[in-house]
Amino acid sequence: MRDAVIVEAVRTPVGKGKPGGALSSVHPVELLGRALRALVDRSRIDPVLVDDVIGGCVDQVAEQAMNTTRYAWLAAGLPESVPATTVDRQCGSSQQAVHFAAQGVMAGAYDLVVACGVESMSRVPMWSNVPPGADPFGAQIAARYPGGLVPQGVSAELIAAKWSISREAMDEFATGSHAKAARAHAQGRFADELVPVGTPGGLVTMDESVRPGTTPEVLAGLRPSFTDPAYAERFPQIDWSVTAGNSSPINDGASAVLITSSETAARLGLRPLARLHSFAVTGSDPLMMLTGVLPATEKVLRRAGLSLSDIDLFEVNEAFASVVLAWLQETGADPARLNVNGGAIALGHPLGASGTRLMTTLVHELRRRGGRYALQTMCEAGGLANATILEALA
Repeated sequence: MRDAVIVEAVRTPVGKGKPGGALSSVHPVELLGRALRALVDRSRIDPVLVDDVIGGCVDQVAEQAMNTTRYAWLAAGLPESVPATTVDRQCGSSQQAVHFAAQGVMAGAYDLVVACGVESMSRVPMWSNVPPGADPFGAQIAARYPGGLVPQGVSAELIAAKWSISREAMDEFATGSHAKAARAHAQGRFADELVPVGTPGGLVTMDESVRPGTTPEVLAGLRPSFTDPAYAERFPQIDWSVTAGNSSPINDGASAVLITSSETAARLGLRPLARLHSFAVTGSDPLMMLTGVLPATEKVLRRAGLSLSDIDLFEVNEAFASVVLAWLQETGADPARLNVNGGAIALGHPLGASGTRLMTTLVHELRRRGGRYALQTMCEAGGLANATILEALA
């Protein structure tokens, strides 16, 4: 079986997902198109050689309907002969796109393939794909889970309660995320991955949600975001400590990676950055919902034949601070190797783009540090999680 390697990885800056956000004037098709165009230009490939483009997007409705990935490729001025599809594994959509792309290369179905993702949460708000009054679950799910499933924020509260994670610990973690992201920008650590985006308001070159001056004291003044009398009665163990400050914000962004085999890379004169070593996807309790990163981490390490001590860098998506802190408790991983350039709490979480955004940052940082192995995992709605192990190549 052939291997699968990443030969280029790029991302746009991440804008605030609200009217007036830095990227809110850019249609999601065009936003992803900017990332795709930059991927092709930086790698210097002939784009007609691309076998497929697999993109992630969560709210596939309105401006993100009709197979956004296909039209983003065309909007970038790239060949009509190249096909594209858009997948949804919730927050892990573009990480799943990477898995599908790499598996296709390894199986011999692809020689050159793009995995990417986009979400414009300012233009297509979260839950736009669930009209008022619609039930996305049905009667059998209600019967299987008496009392019903809950919003992700309540799941994050349940995780904080189960692992005894305090409000102070979550705020401290969030403060650290902003500090690391601000330092990474100041030191130019994102220079190799960022694709500036021109807008009517000017050129966007920085992640908009990073707040260098964030302190635990500032965050302590925020109110809990998910309090609800009905949930308080149902879950008396919850202290209600998840806030906008220790959760990921709502964002706009796009990202893309180019995947091929070592043989094809050599033939085309491409430099492999990292090998896609191992993959895993898991399901877990959809009520707790966000704990899938735990079995996913265990499963991908087992498949790789590696242990936590072998991993030089970890990226665990910061959907909520409680998720990452629970992961740290359960795994015993070294926090100094975790989200070293900040995570989604600071950099943002444009849902469909986050998988390849994390991977782009991870690939470049792994090479910058001279490490060998990196592990990425992401919790996803419905009790799902993806995990990927990368191996740096000289």
